[in-house]
Amino acid sequence: MNHTQEEAQRQAKPLAPKVKELIARAQSVILATVDAEGTPNSSYAPFVQVDNSFYILVSFMAKHTRNLSEGRKTSIMFIEDESATKQIYARERLTIEASTSQIERDSETWSTVISQLKETHGKVVEVISEMKDFILIALTPVKGAYVNGFGSAYFVDANLEIMEHRNDQNHQPK
Repeated sequence: MNHTQEEAQRQAKPLAPKVKELIARAQSVILATVDAEGTPNSSYAPFVQVDNSFYILVSFMAKHTRNLSEGRKTSIMFIEDESATKQIYARERLTIEASTSQIERDSETWSTVISQLKETHGKVVEVISEMKDFILIALTPVKGAYVNGFGSAYFVDANLEIMEHRNDQNHQPK
């Protein structure tokens, strides 16, 4: 890194956090789960947000569903579309550690969320929600991190509110 780049980095101000806008632009969430042996698995699922939880309707035919249903550590991510980013190394993203819980069929929550999933993602939800291998999982944020550019990274609380800027120093040259 040359002197001009270092100076520009030092003077860079973090961009205003827009966590809720990033989530609002997404139709699906990226999932990171682990199985009983600790083997990682990444996947995705369409979601809806109700209050402070994200809900996904997933099939037991998928490896991530078993991992989620057994309450293992889970991370979810929302990330800016590659075609919309100005800098591929600095894509806007929100990563959240989340707790998981399975929603019982025929519960009020099931009905409310399935209705919202149908409204958001279409008639396919009506079909798959009737299949017995599909379950509804709530992903509830615990804490996270939001990044929206170089030197613009924040800690996020369980309510997806920015707590503080997390970079106390700039990137270091080689």
